[in-house]
Amino acid sequence: MANEEDDPVVQEIDVYLAKSLAEKLYLFQYPVRPASMTYDDIPHLSAKIKPKQQKVELEMAIDTLNPNYCRSKGEQIALNVDGACADESSTYSSKLMDKQTFCSSQSTSNTARYAAALYRQGELHLTPLHGILQLRPSFSYLDKADAKHREREAANEAGDSSQDEAEEDVKQITVRFSRPESEQARQRRVQSYEFLQKKHAEEPWVHLHYYGLRDSRSEHERQYLLCQGSSGVENTELVKSPSEYLMMLMPPSPEEEKDKPVAPSNVLSMAQLRTLPLADQIKILMKNVKVMPFANLMSLLGPSIDSVAVLRGIQKVAMLVQGNWVVKSDILYPKDSSSPHSGVPAEVLCRGRDFVMWKFTQSRWVVRKEVAAVTKLCTEDVKDFLEHMAVVRINKGWEFILPYDGEFIKKHPDVVQRQHMLWSGIQAKLEKVYNLVKETLPKKPDGQSGPAGLVSGDQRVQAARSKAQQNHALLERELQRRKEQVRASMVLPGVRIKEEPVSEEGEEEEEQEAEDEEPMDTSLGGGLHSRLANGLPGGRAAGGDSFNGHPPPGCAGTPVARELRAFVEATFQRQFVLTLSELKRLFNLHLASLPPGHTLFSGISDRMLQDTVLAAGCKQILVPFPPQTAASPDEQKVFALWESGDMSDQHRQVLLEIFSKNYRVRRNMIQSRLTQECGEDLSKQEVDKVLKDCCVSYGGMWYLKGTVQS
Repeated sequence: MANEEDDPVVQEIDVYLAKSLAEKLYLFQYPVRPASMTYDDIPHLSAKIKPKQQKVELEMAIDTLNPNYCRSKGEQIALNVDGACADESSTYSSKLMDKQTFCSSQSTSNTARYAAALYRQGELHLTPLHGILQLRPSFSYLDKADAKHREREAANEAGDSSQDEAEEDVKQITVRFSRPESEQARQRRVQSYEFLQKKHAEEPWVHLHYYGLRDSRSEHERQYLLCQGSSGVENTELVKSPSEYLMMLMPPSPEEEKDKPVAPSNVLSMAQLRTLPLADQIKILMKNVKVMPFANLMSLLGPSIDSVAVLRGIQKVAMLVQGNWVVKSDILYPKDSSSPHSGVPAEVLCRGRDFVMWKFTQSRWVVRKEVAAVTKLCTEDVKDFLEHMAVVRINKGWEFILPYDGEFIKKHPDVVQRQHMLWSGIQAKLEKVYNLVKETLPKKPDGQSGPAGLVSGDQRVQAARSKAQQNHALLERELQRRKEQVRASMVLPGVRIKEEPVSEEGEEEEEQEAEDEEPMDTSLGGGLHSRLANGLPGGRAAGGDSFNGHPPPGCAGTPVARELRAFVEATFQRQFVLTLSELKRLFNLHLASLPPGHTLFSGISDRMLQDTVLAAGCKQILVPFPPQTAASPDEQKVFALWESGDMSDQHRQVLLEIFSKNYRVRRNMIQSRLTQECGEDLSKQEVDKVLKDCCVSYGGMWYLKGTVQS
């Protein structure tokens, strides 16, 4: 207190922050210059700058009339640099060293602490500095003198005969071809000193105009060092609270910032976790735990969290496996990342891990060698996948780490069904990539496979025998039924009775003749006699409101029909040609994106879907597949949008007629047929558009989309 009384405040000065030149103001320092020379006395001949590097070169005149200037030394330097013959390219055209170049170097990289101050009329105006540069003499002219000296020595040593020169010129040359540059080599080259120097040299110089201290332009620019508004609008950054001002005076060190935890991997407390949005909490927990039952997740998030919101969030970052949630592969292996073991890109890793997760949807056990043989990944990567979700058992394989959660399966059937649709799409992709053999998987009424144990060889043989006996009985009943239908058609020749497949459950033979058509198969295996419709049992899917898979007469305007019609029209507006197999796959993905309880979950049959496609203005294209084709019946049913309302409708119709008679066609045939039918020569862009809408190219031939068999 005594010190404060002895040091009273003499004057209070208002401080203003001027920002007009905040991004343009540089401070030039001249450490090497005559003490008697002021800044305004330095005669600047030229100036140039490289803005990105903040590099400046100034060319200043030397006073050759000064008694301290050595004229003979100046003439000798000019002679060494330019030689005896002076021309326009000479550094010193007057044959005398009459100028000197100054090059800049940054004195500090952090200029945020520095400002230029101007005190005027009791006010202090501060302008932040954009850069602080020290200008020192450049001795590049000495390099030119050395180069001239080496050239003269080389000319003096050339005294051998022409024969000797010819013999010396004959040299063996080894030709080498550069190999393709890898990504790692390219990154090393980009970070090398030579590359950085080359990039700096490529930046063009920007020539500047120098104005003296007393020039009118300098006076005008100097006014920008004053704060333009006195109302205080421009000085809001100087109005800080005490805590903010203290933080500016004593900012935390970088070491302290690094020590703060930023994720659960760095021991993030539950209190810090609960300050994040719900979606981030779920993502962070699943990314670190990998596998978790829904009940455990709810207990970690707290009792006040709505379970419906958690269900919506968990489906974005995890997949349902045996009633438990397993984090998605793209969360663990984001795009542009790679394996730490083999360097395999993230896309391949995600595909391999999805295969492991899919295997666990079918069985409690997975064999590592089988996974490695299918995915073609190294042992370390496969082991990482399995350690995320399983534990190893000696002489048995890898068992799923958590028990089957039947309680969640029974409590949330809508979520289970949506996950079943997603797994159907994933399995379809895996079958194409890994050439998997399609198998009909056993289904349970809840749509999820229950816990499965190891099955011995004798049990498998017995199961196969019982299944063969059941199939034999089914075939016998089917044969008997067809004979009865043939006899009935002979009695009533004008009536055609539709034949329906018999279900695996063995429907009674007394079932009504017009039984419900088999709903659209969305099971993982896609067997012929499956009674699952979009993941629901047949009784729940079709109910008693359908006849041969269609709504009864007068039900075309039902919400289900309208929703299905809207999906079909939107799909064919994006893709003009689709096979029934691809359309069903897209429909399954559409169902998976719908909220639980949506009207489309009531069950859609194949026939109803095909009739909706035809009613939406599409036509079935009878593509003549080759006899040896491997395409399934659904893949051989091709539908195309006949009229979309654009200028290319006529061209597409001609193209579709071509493919109704040909399985594959050459481009020149398509172009000639289009020209013949349309009566005008189509440009390459028009033909390309039609082909892109409807076809794919393979082996020099064009096929309708979805029909090519590689």
